[in-house]
Amino acid sequence: MHYMMIMFPGKYATAKAGFLPDPQAMEAMGKYNEELGKAGVLVTLNGLTPPATMSARVTFKGGKSKVTDGPFPEAKEVVGGFWIINVNSREEAVEWASRIPGADDEMVEVRRFFDMSDFDPETVKKFEKQFENDEYVPGNQK
Repeated sequence: MHYMMIMFPGKYATAKAGFLPDPQAMEAMGKYNEELGKAGVLVTLNGLTPPATMSARVTFKGGKSKVTDGPFPEAKEVVGGFWIINVNSREEAVEWASRIPGADDEMVEVRRFFDMSDFDPETVKKFEKQFENDEYVPGNQK
């Protein structure tokens, strides 16, 4: 099962353009990331710049899109990075998230990706037919 661990750093919502994470925190995170890799559960990961650095929001209303450039002063929680891991259970995903070297003002949310087993057989057949020539099939995380 694939899970996304989403990091919400407390300082990101108000960070100024050009903000960089603390080098010691990055070193600790690097060691954690190495553990994920050595355990064979890491699919991918990445860190994000704060909203004040080259960001935008695209919202939709009435079939039209609207672009708003960052920062977003009304935001209370801002995504700072993510990991995608492939583990056997929710408990294992939560265990890995619990090992993240997070600071006092940080939070990590653990979310499972949809899997084909979540859908009824008729929907699965429709997906398979629709994506039969694609390498990637939505929800097929084996």
